[in-house]
Amino acid sequence: MRNKIVAGNWKMNMNFSEAEDLVNEIMDGLEEDELKCEVIVCPPYLYLEMLTDWEFEEQLFNVGAQNCSSYEKGAYTGEVSASMLKSLDVDYCIVGHSERRKYFGETDEVLAEKVNQLHENSISPIFCVGEVLEQRENGTHFDVVRQQIEKGLFHLNNERICSTIIAYEPVWAIGTGKTATPEQAQEMHAFIRSLLREKYGDEIADVVRILYGGSCNAKNATEIFKQPDVDGGLIGGASLKSADFISICQQASALCEE
Repeated sequence: MRNKIVAGNWKMNMNFSEAEDLVNEIMDGLEEDELKCEVIVCPPYLYLEMLTDWEFEEQLFNVGAQNCSSYEKGAYTGEVSASMLKSLDVDYCIVGHSERRKYFGETDEVLAEKVNQLHENSISPIFCVGEVLEQRENGTHFDVVRQQIEKGLFHLNNERICSTIIAYEPVWAIGTGKTATPEQAQEMHAFIRSLLREKYGDEIADVVRILYGGSCNAKNATEIFKQPDVDGGLIGGASLKSADFISICQQASALCEE
């Protein structure tokens, strides 16, 4: 059985003291429960060391970055390499979020190289895919997601694809309050797993974890996470509210025990 994951993406939010308060609140909440799910917190770069130091002491959650460079090192002002992240004991990194694709023009080719850099440094990518509303409405959403996965991930060998997490985030549901129905989420997750099955076979397809993102919150998490091919969530706005994030973790953990 694939263990559930709840990953919180803080995006560009929180000053230092706010981030510190949020981490303390999350840790206090997680300490009260013996969670069965895996918890990942992805803050802005500035707070990574703060979180990895806490994680080292308590081991209550793993730490992920929100992005990395497609370059190994060199004269790339403002970039952060995968090896730098690894030196801070970062275990996960979000790659290909729709906001990166849209606002920063990240192409499938650039994202594939970012995935390579992460694997070279033993960091697991959380690789985001998803369609915009127009693509959903004109029926090309499966083609869009297929292309994103094939170009971004299908160069990986068996070992590396198994340590990659895929996050399906319908772009029309990110930060909008709209959410894919549990049935819509399951349909796309099953499709993604079928792509993995075609490329890598049943055994590997059954290992790779696929998360749902897009206005997932404390009210709808259980119904979405119950779907057979949904292995947890990549949580945006709700990850900035400690009570909501802890509730989502508890809901995922309860499903792990069933």
